[in-house]
Amino acid sequence: DSPYQSFSALAGNPYLVSPERLADDGLLGPGDLDAAMLGEGAVDFGAVIDAKLHMLDRAYAAFRAAPGPLGSEYERFRAEHTGWLEDFALFMALKADQGGRAWTEWDAGLAQAEPQALAASRARLADAIDSQRFRQFLFFRQWHAVRDHARARGIAIVGDVPIFVSHDSADVWSHRGLFQLDDAGHPTSVAGVPPDYFSATGQLWGNPLYRWDMHDWSGYAWWIERLRATLEMVDVVRLDHFRGFEAHWEVPAGMPTAEKGRWVAGPGPKFLDAVRGAVGEVAIVAEDLGVITPEVEALRDAYDLPGMKVLEFAFGGTPKTMGAHPFLPHNYSKHCVVYTGTHDNDSARAWFDAAPPAERAFAMRYLECDAPGVPWAMIRAALSSVAHTAIVPLQDVLELGIEGRMNLPGRPSGNWAWRFRWDELDDWRLDRLANWSEVYGRVPVADEAEPGVEPAGSPAVEPGGSPA
Repeated sequence: DSPYQSFSALAGNPYLVSPERLADDGLLGPGDLDAAMLGEGAVDFGAVIDAKLHMLDRAYAAFRAAPGPLGSEYERFRAEHTGWLEDFALFMALKADQGGRAWTEWDAGLAQAEPQALAASRARLADAIDSQRFRQFLFFRQWHAVRDHARARGIAIVGDVPIFVSHDSADVWSHRGLFQLDDAGHPTSVAGVPPDYFSATGQLWGNPLYRWDMHDWSGYAWWIERLRATLEMVDVVRLDHFRGFEAHWEVPAGMPTAEKGRWVAGPGPKFLDAVRGAVGEVAIVAEDLGVITPEVEALRDAYDLPGMKVLEFAFGGTPKTMGAHPFLPHNYSKHCVVYTGTHDNDSARAWFDAAPPAERAFAMRYLECDAPGVPWAMIRAALSSVAHTAIVPLQDVLELGIEGRMNLPGRPSGNWAWRFRWDELDDWRLDRLANWSEVYGRVPVADEAEPGVEPAGSPAVEPGGSPA
């Protein structure tokens, strides 16, 4: 269920397709919508997948029976995305036909992508392959409507590009020469990070590592296609695990943890030069968290990429070093992006509740608030900082505790299931965000209100307090 372990680095997730929009297109009826309603609370991915696949199959059947105006749109989509779409659709159809098994467990001819075996499968599974194409068409059609809606309101979308991809993916199956695999297709070494803030045994991600020599030989063509595809969906790219482009942690395949490994040089400037030469000046944020060396910082700065600051990391240390922590707002330069926390962190409330006493005391002293006021005080510290961009997880706006955690690094399951309800976004929370965003220059200031009219975005609460 993790977005870092998907079946493709280029395809969209069909489980996100909106049933209501399919009904608007005449592809679903009222009864189909009733079946797609799965309740609220944490996501039950098993139930979601079953319901969405049934819904998508019904939509495909309706489309095939009467393509209508969507028919020409679909054919245009196929033509524009054929570079990755055909491999992906075949991979997914084969995976379903093979009972969901990883591609290394398929029949040998299919696992090795032998032309004769693939040709036979394309003929036998033609309808299933086309159904996979159609799901991608629906996803991108709906996503581009969302992006157009955002752009019309001056809203930019930040997207994430994980440095590594899943082994059981169309990417690895169809581009085996770009990854460190043995003759049977199994990884010879895998990705992770050594022991760190999150885990005493390191994080064993398990993704296959790249053969950077082959990427260099191809002019980084696969990466360039990947970034171009991402930029069709988003406006700003957060380049995940940026330090891996300078050096990555290589763990021999089969190790139970990430403790035993070694740092291996990455592509460095060659990669970034190739990207800029092919794609141009891309708005990139370098995710430079973790074990960061002067070499990583030099690579980031050589390409003028903003790094990340996370407030939850800012309040540790000794009394002598506390004020010098690089993640404290008074030490920022403008060329950075500040987060109260990321998807890998606990919520601000849960972080504070679990922090050591000295860390809690310094946080309240620095933020000038009491314990209940910490989440909003951290939001204000981020928004009022000189950082070029401030990003606030919705869990912190809602002041949630541990129940709002999105992901626990190193935990293989039980992640990515949190979701919110619209009625949780009280007006006072929205008003406070609007006010602070205007006060600290992060949105254009609204025109002066007429006398006697309350201006939009005026604060509904006092800083650090409760709703009035």
